[in-house]
Amino acid sequence: MGEVKLLGTTQSFPCARIQWALKLKGVEYEFIEEDLGNKSSLLRKYNPVHKKVPVLVHHDKPIAESLVILEYIDETWKDNPLLPQDPYDKAVARFWAKFADEKVLIAVWGAFTAEGEEKEKAIKSALEPLAYLEQQIEGKKFFGGEKIGYFDLVVGWLSQWLNVMEEVGGMKLLEAERFPLLHEWGQNFIQAPAIRECIPPREKLVEYFHFSLTYGRSLAANKP
Repeated sequence: MGEVKLLGTTQSFPCARIQWALKLKGVEYEFIEEDLGNKSSLLRKYNPVHKKVPVLVHHDKPIAESLVILEYIDETWKDNPLLPQDPYDKAVARFWAKFADEKVLIAVWGAFTAEGEEKEKAIKSALEPLAYLEQQIEGKKFFGGEKIGYFDLVVGWLSQWLNVMEEVGGMKLLEAERFPLLHEWGQNFIQAPAIRECIPPREKLVEYFHFSLTYGRSLAANKP
């Protein structure tokens, strides 16, 4: 099927989504670690518009944006399908993927970077979209059913990255008492060999989120 390369960073969960998908599909690939403080000529060549990771390169053709890449992988390598085959179920999965990135992730990031009185408000705002995910996993082992699917990969960052964000950001969101189903899903997800292989060491994530917290608060402070 041609040479496959993935430009990314180890700590990035959008990049982890792609690695997980490739592992589940049994696709061999070369992972090229990018230094986002000193972006390579390869990244600038393959993603000249945004210069962001992840970028999948297949047959020397680049595909950017993690959700787009996931669908490309699923359509290109047919074994172990990630998206549902039924058109309605596929549309629902896409809807929740957009919800997860536009609502859950943004709300969690807001709680992570908030300080003082705003912290509690931001935490409450983050709990609401998480409650919707709790409803979606009810009665299932994975969002994809009995096996890991597309939406599991989209929200896979909840299984490890969020735990580190909670520690670094001084907050609690995904507590087992409040979200027992999501908590159990996270344990099941992280135990899958293909998933576990691509989770970076915790100390690397702690370092990454300490930097992200300082940077995020600096941006917020300098907003006009």
